[in-house]
Amino acid sequence: MAGKTPRKSAKVAKKTAAKASKPKPTKAPAKKSPARRAAPKATPAPRKSAKEPRLLSGGNPQIAKGYGDAPVQAYIAAMPGWKRDVGHRLDALISRTVPGVSKAVKWNSPMYGVEDQGWFLGVHCFAKYVKVAFFRGTSLRPLPPGESKSQDTRYLDIREDTPLDEAQFARWVKQASKLPGERM
Repeated sequence: MAGKTPRKSAKVAKKTAAKASKPKPTKAPAKKSPARRAAPKATPAPRKSAKEPRLLSGGNPQIAKGYGDAPVQAYIAAMPGWKRDVGHRLDALISRTVPGVSKAVKWNSPMYGVEDQGWFLGVHCFAKYVKVAFFRGTSLRPLPPGESKSQDTRYLDIREDTPLDEAQFARWVKQASKLPGERM
């Protein structure tokens, strides 16, 4: 069989040659309607200042990754409307409940943890609520109400018209701070 080409490859070669020799049809340029040509392009609204953080979808502030209290306070200051007050209350409750708590902003969300144990809680803004994630929430009693796709995580959604049970929140924070945290 040396020197012979199989029939299949000869057929493939013929088809390829036939395709290459066929001229490709050309399309006429699409006509633009007069109204479309005359419409001015939308320009983005200017930000109030160059240092003001941008709000991502759902109103979550875009804050650079950083460790310590300063990035967390910058995130809270950039939270829109009523969510800013919630952010201050949550931060104060967490700091009071876990003295010396570690803080950081990662993935545009404040994180709270215990040094050498990892992160036990994260906060994130959405359009109509603030979501608190307890990373080992299935170990908390009573369970925080929100389920997660993650096996261990439970959520607490804080809405504008629903009061926060600060005593229960503090109990969850205290329990969560004693559990092994997430390494992120």
